[in-house]
Amino acid sequence: MRFEGSNQYVATADLQLAVNAAITLQRPLLIKGEPGTGKTMLAEEVAKALGMPLLQWHIKSTTKAQQGLYEYDAVSRLRDSQLGGVDGGRVQDIANYIVKGVLWQAFDADEPCVLLIDEVDKADIEFPNDLLRELDRMEFYVYETRQLIKARHRPVVFITSNNEKELPDAFLRRCFFHYIRFPDKETMQRIVDVHYPGLKKRPAGRGVARVLRRARNAGAEEEAVDVRTARLAQAAAGRGHPARGAEKRRPQEDHSPAARRAAQERAGRASVRAAGVLVADGAVGAGHASGTGQRRVRGVRHTPWEGDYGYAPS
Repeated sequence: MRFEGSNQYVATADLQLAVNAAITLQRPLLIKGEPGTGKTMLAEEVAKALGMPLLQWHIKSTTKAQQGLYEYDAVSRLRDSQLGGVDGGRVQDIANYIVKGVLWQAFDADEPCVLLIDEVDKADIEFPNDLLRELDRMEFYVYETRQLIKARHRPVVFITSNNEKELPDAFLRRCFFHYIRFPDKETMQRIVDVHYPGLKKRPAGRGVARVLRRARNAGAEEEAVDVRTARLAQAAAGRGHPARGAEKRRPQEDHSPAARRAAQERAGRASVRAAGVLVADGAVGAGHASGTGQRRVRGVRHTPWEGDYGYAPS
């Protein structure tokens, strides 16, 4: 019983070796890889190639290991006990309300089957630890009926993981591991040919030339940006020309009382000069001639200046 690929699945030599080794050693095959590399499809194609039935258990973040074994439907038993038309013997037998899980179905199958436990890393960290005995010895205990369930035929178990979280070491030691790498150019071409056999191949001359031209343009733009960045850095460090982006260093401001008075005098003189220009143009109203109070020059509000130099804009 060997797997050598199929018409719908391109399996590399390493992947075929891992599948056949897991089948021979009768150990679960843990497959990791990026999403979309064909982990789930591998179990489906192996089942088709070997002519075995496939049972799938898709794991979610809320999935518990007990759900894969069995579940006790206490609500249905309570409802049947309250209905008068239901046979009393059925209600008394608790085995009638035990719902078999996917693992129980695989253990109880009449022939060997392929069991897929998909995306085991989605569940809680304790989920793999709860399946150690079941995957190792292929048996589990039902406490409600006090019976030990053993596998009639050991199934071929595939466990997939997107490598989103680390799995316990005890779980890893019980599995045969293989990592599916993202396919290279040749393998990708084979996959495309398998799934799209009638796809026409476009000549790559123009496409390659276009890609190379875009790459050259992008490289030229990046080089120009690097040159401008270097010039600005040199100018900021004082080693470049001021006209090329270097800022002139501003003198340190003086906040002494003498400096403040000098600034007030300069502002007052500028205000007097501006007022003289406005008077010459006839823009100052009657309020400015009085020399007191507030004045408005074309809608601009002015207030008396603290010094002896007339008015300054507020």
